[in-house]
Amino acid sequence: MSSDAHGTGSTGEVQLENEFFRVTRWTIEAGGAIPMHRHDFEYVVVPLVTDTMHVIAADGSEIVAELAFGQSYTRPAGSEHRVENRGDGAPIVFVETERLA
Repeated sequence: MSSDAHGTGSTGEVQLENEFFRVTRWTIEAGGAIPMHRHDFEYVVVPLVTDTMHVIAADGSEIVAELAFGQSYTRPAGSEHRVENRGDGAPIVFVETERLA
């Protein structure tokens, strides 16, 4: 299942979903973004590229995230943010695994 996140230059493809996990492959095109959203579950991100991503929190603060191919990181449930690819070249691609239970 693939979905365009409101025409903002990002696409999420759910690769697996069961009672325990949801795995989504995200692609953010150059100049695109994943709109503001809230994570209801703890999650792990595995970048499939080495690149820079900008994360804007709900309070307006910003983090510059340096992604390294295959270098996983985790975030807690309740994270709320917008994710941007401000580059003008390649898309940012990562796999997000949410722990549902």
